[in-house]
Amino acid sequence: MKIFVDKVIKFRWYIAILIPLITLMTTYSLKNLEFEGSYKIWFGKESKILAQYDDFRAIFGNDDVISIAFTNEDGIFTKEALSSIENITTKLWQTDYIARVDSITNYQYIHSDEKYPDEIIVEDFIQDLDSLTQSDLDKKRDIALGEDLIIGKLISSDAKTTMIVGRLTPKAGDDPYVSFKVRDAVLDILKVEEVKHGFKFHLSGGPVINTSFIEIAKKDGATLTPAVIFVAFILLFIVFKKLSSSLLSLSVVIFTFLIVLSIQVMLGFKLNNFTANIPVFVMAIGVADAMHLLWIYYVAKKLGMDNYEAIHYSVKKNFLALFLTSLTTSVGFASLSVSAVIPIKTLGIATASAAVLAFVLTILFIPAVLAILNPKINPKKENSSHEDEHKFAHWYTGFIIRNNKIILFISMLLFLGIGMGIFKARVDSNTVRYFKPNVAFRSDVSYLQKNLTGPMSYEVIVDSKVSDGIKNAKFLKEVDRFYTEYKSKYKDIRHISSLMDIVKTFNKVMNKSKTIPEDQNLIAQYFLLYSLSLPQGMEINDKMDIDERLLRLTVSVNTVDTSKDLEMIKWAEDWWAEAGYSAEVNGQTVMFAHMQHDVTDTLIKSISLAVLLISIIMFLIFRSWRLLPLFIVPNILPIMLVVGVMGWFSIDIDLGVAIAGAIIIGVAVDDTIHFMVKYIEARKRGDDFRSSMNYVMSYSGSAIIFTTFILSVSFMVFIFSDFNPNYHFGIVTASALIIAVLVDLVALPAIISLIDNKKKSRLV
Repeated sequence: MKIFVDKVIKFRWYIAILIPLITLMTTYSLKNLEFEGSYKIWFGKESKILAQYDDFRAIFGNDDVISIAFTNEDGIFTKEALSSIENITTKLWQTDYIARVDSITNYQYIHSDEKYPDEIIVEDFIQDLDSLTQSDLDKKRDIALGEDLIIGKLISSDAKTTMIVGRLTPKAGDDPYVSFKVRDAVLDILKVEEVKHGFKFHLSGGPVINTSFIEIAKKDGATLTPAVIFVAFILLFIVFKKLSSSLLSLSVVIFTFLIVLSIQVMLGFKLNNFTANIPVFVMAIGVADAMHLLWIYYVAKKLGMDNYEAIHYSVKKNFLALFLTSLTTSVGFASLSVSAVIPIKTLGIATASAAVLAFVLTILFIPAVLAILNPKINPKKENSSHEDEHKFAHWYTGFIIRNNKIILFISMLLFLGIGMGIFKARVDSNTVRYFKPNVAFRSDVSYLQKNLTGPMSYEVIVDSKVSDGIKNAKFLKEVDRFYTEYKSKYKDIRHISSLMDIVKTFNKVMNKSKTIPEDQNLIAQYFLLYSLSLPQGMEINDKMDIDERLLRLTVSVNTVDTSKDLEMIKWAEDWWAEAGYSAEVNGQTVMFAHMQHDVTDTLIKSISLAVLLISIIMFLIFRSWRLLPLFIVPNILPIMLVVGVMGWFSIDIDLGVAIAGAIIIGVAVDDTIHFMVKYIEARKRGDDFRSSMNYVMSYSGSAIIFTTFILSVSFMVFIFSDFNPNYHFGIVTASALIIAVLVDLVALPAIISLIDNKKKSRLV
């Protein structure tokens, strides 16, 4: 170690210049930095869920839409409201990447000719608006409220709210920048209508959610990172009371995250809502390393050592602990690579490499710069006693020894009581709830659900088992029965539509009976007549496959937690299996519902992997099975407590919490390592328990408390994110780290005092 530090001091100027220079050179690639927000980023290329969705789109086209809703208190059936709908509908047809537009004005109304009752007409519901009187519009209103295909879908039951739906061209949603083009084009259209008519429009759909993901990621990257740097700087300045020390700590962090981000860009990665926060994660890791190194350096200088001696002393005292903490932190982040959720996987790999890089830069750059700067730190007076310097350490150790059994008893009660909440915890991966209620997208979705219909959708693809099977009367009657029973079973089902509705409507017009006819030939004629009557772009090939064997049912659903989604999806598929057919529920809502399993797997697998790898590392270093529980248990308990609290207070576990689990173990174990390394060091030199605890608190206790405080405050900055997984990550991680330091400094010493204060049961 002495040789290494001597080399760092000897080549201090080279190190101090080369590291910033290398960082500057790598940051050139940041000019190509891009963000991504497509739904595809959440799934791997080999994802079964994504493959099923791609198969669905290959047969039925895109289910991605952009929806525009608004309310007119005087009703939709006024010339002003209908004129606005008509204008928007026309302009959307002319908008790039929009393949089809549906609204109340171009709804294909099926009715008989007044002059020739046997002749069926399929035409736009609203035509030649200027020539219609209010009486004509009132009649249209009454007709619309009797149309199952549009009531609760394109128009509300009170006829005051309506929706215009633009369906995107195939694969338009795959490119996030197409989403921006579509959304911005629609906003330009709506601005004109807002000025002209004064309506307030509400946007939802794929392009809106994709752009919201990207905009929030950019906002978080632009605001949270500077905020964390500023907060960390202030806290470091308060601790060290020197500008140079604060800037030195932050420089390592800044170098680290700039290099990691640059490498990510060089490898072709784009930023998303999670990886945009890499600087914040690196801040937490790097500041902790720098804090411990500088703290011991200050202690050494206060003991009267010269600059080079203090550098040697600090590196010697910290190297093993810093190496182990960097390794375990890296393992904690790297364990996220087992996740099937791609943004989590990339975040884990990137931040794991950052933990290692932060260690290397800390152990090289800080000693080199200290060797150059030689900051002035006044030594303690020679007549100041050791007891006076460490009064708190003495009091603290005595408190632990006197109250060890009480501490453990109270700790066990708290852990058991709060931990039981784990069994009440629920997982939710609903994409709408990824955003805070104040985000425009989420508020518009809530508006749509409250005033018109379910903003989410299931695409139920039913297999009739034979070609032309969707024209079979028995099959269509089962579809009709499914409608009734599905809506009856789940009140969150707001609307269901399919070609079955067309058959019933035709039969009502022709035979005055809104039922499924028994004659398959008649049903086939209805399909043919309807398809021939439709204008270009309104065809029905997106409702069935080319063999007319598969029928698509579109189900509009309220925003519910994904456990409820999965229940409703399974119920639908089971229902069709029992009916003698088969069905597969598909669509983007379904994709994200199934991602709940990935969230749960991430939480369980990443924590398990982190615990296993950290245990192996600790055993290889300390060669003691007895020490392993002391490294692992104190860092699992905080996660159990936080998840338990979430369970008791019915706070759902999302991606942010899934990420937090492994990271908490990787970061929180740092405090345990610093504590145990110093404790073992003292015991091996012959100190008793009391003296060992005094040594730990003198050389690591304050640094552990300060680093935990800085880390917690840094992670708490995430509460200002509009992305709920980030928000929950911040709260959970900060809370768990605070609990972890309490466990490390109260419960852990209490356990050690009981088993290590006797010679026959000593740990080391």
